[in-house]
Amino acid sequence: MGRALGGVAAGGLPAAAFALTPGMAVMGVQVVVTLLAASLMQKMAPHCSFARWLLCNGSLYRYKHPSDEELCALAGKQRPKSKRDRKMNGMMEDKPLSVPRDINLQLDTSPITAVDALVLRYFLEYQWFVDFAVYAGAVYVFSEGYFCLVSPARETNLGVLWCLLTIVFSVKVFFMVMRHYFRSEEGGERSVCLTFAFFFLLLAMVALVVREDYLEFGLEAGLSGVTHNLEAILKPRGWEWTLPLAKLGFKLGLVALCSFLGALLTFPGLRLAQTHLDALRMAADKPLTQVLLHVGFVAPVLVVVMWVRPLSRDFLLQAPLGKRTVQILSDSSFDTARLWAIVVLSLLRLLGTRHHLQAYLGLAERWVQRMRKEAGRIPALEIQQKITRIYCYVSVVSLQYLGPIILTLHCVLLLKTLGHHSWGLYPESPPVSPVAPPRPEGDAGEDVHAVVQEISGVLGCIFTPPFFRGLFSFLTWWVAACQVVTSLFGLYFHQYLAAS
Repeated sequence: MGRALGGVAAGGLPAAAFALTPGMAVMGVQVVVTLLAASLMQKMAPHCSFARWLLCNGSLYRYKHPSDEELCALAGKQRPKSKRDRKMNGMMEDKPLSVPRDINLQLDTSPITAVDALVLRYFLEYQWFVDFAVYAGAVYVFSEGYFCLVSPARETNLGVLWCLLTIVFSVKVFFMVMRHYFRSEEGGERSVCLTFAFFFLLLAMVALVVREDYLEFGLEAGLSGVTHNLEAILKPRGWEWTLPLAKLGFKLGLVALCSFLGALLTFPGLRLAQTHLDALRMAADKPLTQVLLHVGFVAPVLVVVMWVRPLSRDFLLQAPLGKRTVQILSDSSFDTARLWAIVVLSLLRLLGTRHHLQAYLGLAERWVQRMRKEAGRIPALEIQQKITRIYCYVSVVSLQYLGPIILTLHCVLLLKTLGHHSWGLYPESPPVSPVAPPRPEGDAGEDVHAVVQEISGVLGCIFTPPFFRGLFSFLTWWVAACQVVTSLFGLYFHQYLAAS
């Protein structure tokens, strides 16, 4: 192999092509950190996992189902005989054990351990997804610090790649949970998802036609810039007629994506409303916990308001003070403050994870209390299955609570980096205006590098910072809007419809 490479080098390629300049390295710093993070995530998952610690740190306790002996003792019956004893006594009929519904059943509790978590539904998917999101955030923070200190000229921010993968995996996890609901035998969940998908389709159409004076996404400005840049490339080739079709196709695709995301976020929003109400009841004597829960529930509403121009930017840039107006923030400062506000709200929502999960696990005890108010008898197996099923789906509820937070947070991170915003900790790098590349001319063998440069220039004209700014502003706002709609409907449903 060494002689072959030597022959290739001597055959025509200059020796300078194989030489390394003083500033070059075989692998960049970001590549090394990315490989290290991927290796740590794979090797450390069995020993150190944030997702597993979140469920199995001892702060969450589950309700254990009663055994047949305990139910018989509460019902005043004899202990059920084993199958062997019934066969020896000539009793071949195996009737299911049933007990009165009004028995004084008290459920025992036990902290959730790592061994208990092995039986949870979708636990491995939950653990992998949450751990990947944590590592993606760590790589992004490192990349931001690296670009701030070193300012590499021709390196791509690999933290952006990790954030994009996290968004893709978030959608995949939501789709996995929604597919589970679609497989339900009752079919009611399927109808709810389809209804909300159609509703969000109409809502997305309305949001896209609202003027920038009210919803300031900057999507129209980004699309106009892309159209202008592409026109210089397509017009010499006679393809300028495709620009209106491409713009229409992008908007239709964005509307379809919004409808799909709305359907995926339907049940997480409904579940959030239920756990929010139950967590408030459990924290009735803890005012600080109630404040944390209220802030976490209202956080999506605040995110939605941040993009309503009359209520956010116009109010802070031209704040009324008597008969005159005062400018509190500049445009760039407002963008920075909005980024930090969403990050802080996401972290506050993460602090409420334990309260929401414990409120969900408390459904077992509340179900037993409702059962005791009913008349008649109930099979013992049904009691045991109901209590066990609530515990086995705690990892699904964890995905439904953490998934929207992770999705919103990483959309904001991409908005900052790809949209050329600033965290306010260091000077904002000025965006570079893309230049349409010239059409290559010459022999085919000599034009490979020129074609690659042309393709890179075309992609640079399409994916410009204003375009990313408008796209991820809209996606961040849309994810929050879906949570607001579904959680408010969930509050109405659980307080009025379910109670009746």
